Amino acid sequence: MIKKWYFYASLVVIITFLSLGFIPNKTEAKPWFLVEKTDGSEYIFPSKEKDDYPNTNVPYTGNHLIGFKEAVAFKESQGKYRLVNSLGYMGKYQFGSNALRAIGINDNKAFLKDPALQEKAFTALLAKNKWILRYEIEKYNGKIINGIEITESGILAAAHLGGAGSVKNFFKNKGGRHFRDAFGTSLKSYLRDFAGYDLSFIEADNNAKVND
Repeated sequence: MIKKWYFYASLVVIITFLSLGFIPNKTEAKPWFLVEKTDGSEYIFPSKEKDDYPNTNVPYTGNHLIGFKEAVAFKESQGKYRLVNSLGYMGKYQFGSNALRAIGINDNKAFLKDPALQEKAFTALLAKNKWILRYEIEKYNGKIINGIEITESGILAAAHLGGAGSVKNFFKNKGGRHFRDAFGTSLKSYLRDFAGYDLSFIEADNNAKVND
């Protein structure tokens, strides 16, 4: 009887030991973009400030084009190339079909499967919007409108959200009326949140196209 007790007790101990080996280790992975709180401050990556990257594996992109692209991409889709939202907007930068047609892309399925094409599309649309909004950029860059400092990158980000026409309407009404998308995201928030990036590398081009 005692031997049986020892046998079953040993069996329980062995099973418990083995099962512990299969419990996943809970480690906190740091995503590419995250919110950190240090010394009472809060910021969202990617930041234009190098000091906002202490002891992280997040690459510092500064205020250059790559930083702008990744910031917009994270806001739009969390950087997911295959994402299609409930309204049919597609890819890392959430393009609509009309925007794709405007830059020469006619195959939505091919676009969704091709990350390189999506990157080219975003750059082409920036160039096209920069030409359409060239007068607004020249006239309002550096000015304060409705509490928001206007910059070229903010204007181009806002055009990506609501189209160049909505940006023109914002300035026409001196910031008193502004676009919101179907999810409630405001054009003003894009003007503010994506201000201050250096997009001088992008040349204004009304005929910017991408061959798909």
